[in-house]
Amino acid sequence: MNRICELFGIQHPIVQAGMVWNSGWKLAAASSNAGILGLIGAGSMYPEVLREHIQKCKAATSHPFGVNIPLLYPDIDQLIEVVLEEKVKIVFTSAGNPATWTAKLKSHGIIVVHVVSSAKFALKAQNAGVDAVVAEGFEAGGHNGREETTTLTLLPMVLNAVNIPVIAAGGIASGRAMLAMEALGAHGVQIGSRFVASQESSAHENFKQMVVQAKEGDTLLTLKELAPVRLLKNKFFDDVQELYRNGGSVEDLKTLLGRARAKRGMFEGDLVEGELEIGQVAGQINDIKTVAEIVRDILVEYHLAKKTLLNL
Repeated sequence: MNRICELFGIQHPIVQAGMVWNSGWKLAAASSNAGILGLIGAGSMYPEVLREHIQKCKAATSHPFGVNIPLLYPDIDQLIEVVLEEKVKIVFTSAGNPATWTAKLKSHGIIVVHVVSSAKFALKAQNAGVDAVVAEGFEAGGHNGREETTTLTLLPMVLNAVNIPVIAAGGIASGRAMLAMEALGAHGVQIGSRFVASQESSAHENFKQMVVQAKEGDTLLTLKELAPVRLLKNKFFDDVQELYRNGGSVEDLKTLLGRARAKRGMFEGDLVEGELEIGQVAGQINDIKTVAEIVRDILVEYHLAKKTLLNL
């Protein structure tokens, strides 16, 4: 997994995912200070808010950190300009065409990583000039691939398709899962949901508690006609399913979704009407800890599992 550590200048080959409404400067800085790569999730931020988070992150850590920019949102050019002006060194892009911004970012010396849900898109990202890709399986939270390819299936396909470093994501929240990804050939792992349930996450306490209480089967991928997203089941989720049963159109779905539904759920803590994005692995998360404790637990379990396998 050393290629990722060398690429980013980090101690451990773990990336804290840039998650909308969950990944502010406190989470990114704490992650970087723990020896992994912290990411600020810019998807929920206006340009000046992003600037503030970048500046506060710089003040809170001397270690590398990056910004995740989902390309499906409007005014991406303004977010890109903030990243360039603030001299951010690492940018993860997702949910869009990597060819649109990769060349410009790299012309400013920025390391660019793109999140993909298929080997086909991984190859397109490589051809666009990215430095690495994140192969994110169907288990992951937030916006996801329509193909429903699981991480265990996707990762080998992506590794066969490209020769740049590949980071595995989706369903990873433990040291054993990290070791499994390494066994499949991953150069590192990206972890999201586990860091939602951290003290430094910007998620609302109500949402954190619901993640901790989630059980197997409490999430489902939905809204494929708009942008596929994995959600915890609540009243809003039930309303979406009811609309499907009644033959609702794409416009009906857009109307139901409305504006700021994700902010309402994850950031403001409305567990009834809010959109609650989280991965399947929420069923394995049982507590809220500091980032330092989470990273320590993952690494201890990883090394113990590796030692156990070597002694078999």
